[in-house]
Amino acid sequence: MCLLITYTLVHVIRCVVGAVAGPQIPQFTMHSAIALVALSGLAFVNAQAPGAILIEGSPVYDGPVIPGITGKLGNAAVTTNNPLGVSYTATLPESPTTGVRGFVKATTNSNGSGVAIQVSLSGFPDASLGPFLYHIHDQPVPADGNCTATLGHLDPFIRGEIPPCDPTQPETCQVGDLTGKHGNITVDVFNAAYVDLYVSTEFGLGSFLGNRSINIHTSNTTRLTCANFVLSSGSPGNFTTSPTSPTPAVFTGAGATTFVSTGAIAAGLVAFFL
Repeated sequence: MCLLITYTLVHVIRCVVGAVAGPQIPQFTMHSAIALVALSGLAFVNAQAPGAILIEGSPVYDGPVIPGITGKLGNAAVTTNNPLGVSYTATLPESPTTGVRGFVKATTNSNGSGVAIQVSLSGFPDASLGPFLYHIHDQPVPADGNCTATLGHLDPFIRGEIPPCDPTQPETCQVGDLTGKHGNITVDVFNAAYVDLYVSTEFGLGSFLGNRSINIHTSNTTRLTCANFVLSSGSPGNFTTSPTSPTPAVFTGAGATTFVSTGAIAAGLVAFFL
């Protein structure tokens, strides 16, 4: 669908510009049309939050927090009745491309409401690339370890990544935006412990993390490393996980920005067929 829309837009622009400029510059007209379509995607992101750019398909925005921005489906819901005694742990792999190591562990809170998160990370690159970020991503890491394949943040309420959320209103944040709710990583050896009321260990909920992944990013959202959450204690019922987890429910977050990224790629593909 995106390719068809892009192809149509390119030809409409070519016809309009060609009518004005004449047939003597067809290549210029074609490439200009493709550029305009690709740039329109970035303009769409900027309409949502002026100053945003895309890196690895994710929007990067240095503007202010805007209180009260919430998801298309409303605020995130506090999770209750999470199965007691259940823990999932995401352990970062040995990697030749980064020294970041450690784990993120999620355990059902003692009263069944929310999840207790324990974070232990170290080995970050130069501080100039920070502050560093960490999020629960919607999809698991595939067998080849490709972090980009984990898609965007866990976002069942379709909030989107921009503008950044207000940590004093965590219910307005993306469910998977642990950094947005609980703070950035600003030291080389990072340890944190807190309860997140909006993540779940109950299989079947959109906020369930057991078949998803953790991603560690630089400040511009470049992905450094990632790992799947794997069941480490307790029983979630009839659901099981492994280092390469089964595919969870269809990704619904980052709606507009995902379209923009696909549209930009489609614009490039059109160039090969014209």
